[in-house]
Amino acid sequence: MRTNRLGSSELIVGEIGLGCMSLGTDEREAVALIHEALERGVNFLDTADLYDYGRNEELVGKAIRHRRADVIVATKVGNRREAGREGWTWDPSKAYIKSAVKESLRRLGTDYIDLYQLHGGTTDDPIDETIEAFEELIREGWIRYYGISSIRPNVIREYAKRSRIVSVMSPYSVLDRRPEEETLPLLAERGIGLIARGPLDKGILTDAGAAKADRDYLDYSREELLAVRARLVELARGSRSLTHLALRYTLADPAVAVAIPGARTLEQLLDNIGASESPPLSEEERKAIRRISKATRYTQHR
Repeated sequence: MRTNRLGSSELIVGEIGLGCMSLGTDEREAVALIHEALERGVNFLDTADLYDYGRNEELVGKAIRHRRADVIVATKVGNRREAGREGWTWDPSKAYIKSAVKESLRRLGTDYIDLYQLHGGTTDDPIDETIEAFEELIREGWIRYYGISSIRPNVIREYAKRSRIVSVMSPYSVLDRRPEEETLPLLAERGIGLIARGPLDKGILTDAGAAKADRDYLDYSREELLAVRARLVELARGSRSLTHLALRYTLADPAVAVAIPGARTLEQLLDNIGASESPPLSEEERKAIRRISKATRYTQHR
């Protein structure tokens, strides 16, 4: 598998990672799928304390128990669940981050986290306090690097300016090109790596995803989405699968270090990993994809 350096860190990541949120809660199935991914060159696993009330971190921990040194573990913090209350509250405070990391370490069965990410954020947060928490965790040896998971350009800009983040996780795909105008140029300038989530647009941009396109999605009406998908299928025909076309588009930007499609089945996992064997897109293919799809920007989430 092709590899990239994650921002300015010393983490070398396979360009196709595994977004673990979609694994489900069955231990046997989840662990088997992670093991298969690792055997086929995946080394970047992304989870969060929020997923399945911490169960997802536990499953990742079980899967990597005897091969910790081979895996780059990324997890997230900031969404706080409280006993007896539905849902969660947002808490980017230093006190919470430094207490939550201990629970993530316990669930993951490890004594360090490679990449600890703030799971959201706004410009109203105590950003300096949040940064201080991550910096202390590095000094104390609990984490190696930190980043943020955010769709807000203004928040990303603040952390890029004020902190030592090595990564930003954001949705980025053929159908969700919002990072292209603001985020990707900024990250390239600052030497920060993008972790692209949702690169297959909820399965719409896979060979088996035709039925999933029969609805409105982001800025696309149902009719527009069906038409765009049909044109992408035609563009991919003869040279690569639609899945591989979509993943290679996301990976084509030099600021993107890793794409993290999810997978529930072995077939989905192998299809995703196969994109690393597909040749990079030509400039003509990238231009064609941009003509077919929409270049949108973030307006509400700032």
